[in-house]
Amino acid sequence: MLLTIDVGNTHTVLGLFDGEDIVEHWRISTDARRTADELAVLLQGLMGMHPLLGDELGDGIDGIAICSTVPSVLHELREVTRRYYGDVPAVLVEPGIKTGVPILMDNPKEVGADRIINAVAAVELYGGPAIVVDFGTATTFDAVSARGEYAGGVIAPGIEISVEALGVRGAQLRKIELARPRAVIGKNTVEAMQAGIVYGFAGQVDGVVSRMARELADDPDDVTVIATGGLAPMVLGEASVIDEHEPWLTLIGLRLVYERNVSRM
Repeated sequence: MLLTIDVGNTHTVLGLFDGEDIVEHWRISTDARRTADELAVLLQGLMGMHPLLGDELGDGIDGIAICSTVPSVLHELREVTRRYYGDVPAVLVEPGIKTGVPILMDNPKEVGADRIINAVAAVELYGGPAIVVDFGTATTFDAVSARGEYAGGVIAPGIEISVEALGVRGAQLRKIELARPRAVIGKNTVEAMQAGIVYGFAGQVDGVVSRMARELADDPDDVTVIATGGLAPMVLGEASVIDEHEPWLTLIGLRLVYERNVSRM
């Protein structure tokens, strides 16, 4: 089985693949202070619950693929693979890794590994042109050309960041549950804030994607828009431009990159 690990700024998502099928997944908080040993214990606890894996760390794992937007966590995970999975092929997404997706950026090294991995999966699953909207700590919009190239993107504050900012900077506001309100016009402060978040972000997605699609293709209708990320369900029913929802897009991309690199190791 292949263990895939996507380390984001707020959450880390892990997926277990049996061939092309994802058979288990977990979401945990990202903590840059965790050591390699702590991460190994955490992995053992999670995977020990799966019936297809053994009791010992590494039993049943044939390969590992990792991408991270947090350098310190990537460093510790590298140590985990060395100390606890020494005999298991491991692919860590970093410069030099073969993805199959050309990066058309002024400085390709600036692009987050997760965004490139999303582009890899988008090309494989839907082809180009495409736009990936990833609802994470930041809301990112990534453009894939008709030729399968990473053409660039947009970065906006994420949903949770916006909610936290309202609670901190608004004297009479507070942190709220991220939920869809009864109506756009809120009848109390909580519903008004929820409406601003849900419908405001839906409008942002429609506006940004529409402008990107006009730049990306002669016919904007040819562009496939894919939503992913833990907070995507908040906006799915309200944003009109989204064509597909693939919650495991990054994990699928990690599987693809692993397959493209493991034969070279």
